[in-house]
Amino acid sequence: MIITSVELLNYRNYSRLHMELSSRTNILYGDNAQGKTNILEAVYVCCTTKSHRGSKDKEIIRFGEEEAHIKLNLEKDGVPYRIDMHLKKNKAKGIAVNGIPIHKASELFGIANVVFFSPEDLNIIKNGPAERRRFVDLELCQLNKLYVHALVQYNRIVIQRNKLLKELAFKPEYEPTLDIWDAQLVSYGNQVMEYRKEFISQLNAIIRDIHYHLSGEKESLIIHYEPNVRTGEFEEVLAKNREQDIRQKTTLCGPHRDDISFFVNEIDIRKFGSQGQQRTAALSLKLAEIELVKKITRDYPILLLDDVLSELDSSRQNKLLSNIHHIQTMITCTGLDDFVNNRFPIDKIFRVTDGTVRNEN
Repeated sequence: MIITSVELLNYRNYSRLHMELSSRTNILYGDNAQGKTNILEAVYVCCTTKSHRGSKDKEIIRFGEEEAHIKLNLEKDGVPYRIDMHLKKNKAKGIAVNGIPIHKASELFGIANVVFFSPEDLNIIKNGPAERRRFVDLELCQLNKLYVHALVQYNRIVIQRNKLLKELAFKPEYEPTLDIWDAQLVSYGNQVMEYRKEFISQLNAIIRDIHYHLSGEKESLIIHYEPNVRTGEFEEVLAKNREQDIRQKTTLCGPHRDDISFFVNEIDIRKFGSQGQQRTAALSLKLAEIELVKKITRDYPILLLDDVLSELDSSRQNKLLSNIHHIQTMITCTGLDDFVNNRFPIDKIFRVTDGTVRNEN
């Protein structure tokens, strides 16, 4: 799978943009706050329907405009695809594949897989559990259609149940309806937990070797899935917590409170690891993610590297670059020194200046 071109209209600081990409390495360089990340974000939005920044559609549209447009031309196994996306301020986004409108985001499933790597990802281990859940959800939603359905339904039911818990203070006679929500919550919650457990086990099969080589053959990394409640016990725990849920007006147990932990040589690096260990583990996680996508979809994902090299030392830079030279990659950076010093092959160079892009080779 490769992206052959990107077109933007009224997207963030771009009034109009057309870029022809190489099937290997594409470097976007320029000063800070010129719009390099916006191009990577547009590719990610077009492939997944969500922004990696968590931005709403109306925040993405160029200031003063009513709608934005992204167009990606792709090639998969020699077959051309075109994804068009219309972002509107006060309406749902419109998406078309090869000119045919689609009505569910899940219909984009399997056309293009992307892996986004930003400096924030290096802190995934020391940040809060919400960040780690988000990582699992974003990746699983690209790889498993059934997970998307189970997660969407589960989140919808949590919102409805929390709304009901707040209303019970004024209308206690509604309490029996909690049983209906609880039964659905347990059903979808169990599915979400099973898929997450399987995902972590697949990651572990790949990440061990990657981390062993990244750490100079010194460290063994294992990821542990830490469910907030076990699959078979969810119903029982939910019933036991009901009084507390009603008092606090929120659902206190379930997969929306799951976490994952990282153990290097049997030590929890979230609590006891150095920053260097945490960063190496985060890098291993991203490289394992790439390999897992390849294993499941039999095709490498498109890699979006957003100013990550500036955050890594030269040894980790070398290891990262040597692992990705065979994948289509879009890299943003402030200068080309890192690539020249590492003798890394560059296929296309773009200079980004205040919402305009110039091809330099």
